[in-house]
Amino acid sequence: MFNIGDFARLGRVSVRMLRHYDAIGLLKPAVVGEASGYRFYSAGQLRRLNRVIALKDLGFTLAQVRDIVDDAVDVAELRGMLRLRRAELEAQLAADAVKLAGVEARLRTIEREGQMTTQDVVLKEIPPLRIAELAATAAGYGPEHIGPVIGPLYPELMRRIGETSLTPAGPAMAYYEPDPGESGDAVTVHAGIPVAGGPDGADVTIVDLPAVPSAATLIHHGPMDDVMQSLQSLARWIEDNGYRPVGYHREVYLDYHPDNTANGVTELQVAVTRSP
Repeated sequence: MFNIGDFARLGRVSVRMLRHYDAIGLLKPAVVGEASGYRFYSAGQLRRLNRVIALKDLGFTLAQVRDIVDDAVDVAELRGMLRLRRAELEAQLAADAVKLAGVEARLRTIEREGQMTTQDVVLKEIPPLRIAELAATAAGYGPEHIGPVIGPLYPELMRRIGETSLTPAGPAMAYYEPDPGESGDAVTVHAGIPVAGGPDGADVTIVDLPAVPSAATLIHHGPMDDVMQSLQSLARWIEDNGYRPVGYHREVYLDYHPDNTANGVTELQVAVTRSP
């Protein structure tokens, strides 16, 4: 037998918690001293305590936990419940990591606002371009939404191009448009590779992008998580010089380093026209 303090340490819980479990009938001591009132527990009761804690961590109320453990949930069922909860927690951690990355990117943009410059913006014509592309939907325009969606598209796109007679003819690029769904925030992400040759039954979409008579362009250095600073520079140049954006924005990955995004070089292209 173990006194309540020793049993609490063995079960990795507090004495206060054990007293509460006793009060609600969830885990009663094996023995209570008649004269002293001291609680004593057996080693076998750790099995019930472990199930109580596991079920509580799954989100069950203590009343529900009592009903479950009293009905003797078997090990296989409990294992399955814990695995489900683990998957839910992992998904939540991944979602929180994406949100954190977005907050950090916005914070870096705000901290660098005084350092932004428009002197490197170049106004130029962009010729027509034939691309092979794959598309997917992102939850929003922020880098934290775009990155996880667009990244896997390029390896798959290159694999599919390799199964055709199409020949890659330039650096990878991307463009975006509002998703026609009901959310209002979703974005259709287009991952493209310039190609030579025509459609020949390839499991990709061939798109002929039209020429852009006038585009404001800027070279962005570093990871796309930090692209907001460069986009703000472009926006300021467009406004200051009497233009307005038209059509879709494009990104051309001039030097792509998936394993070291800090070395990435991307040309941002925004089609513009003179403001009326």
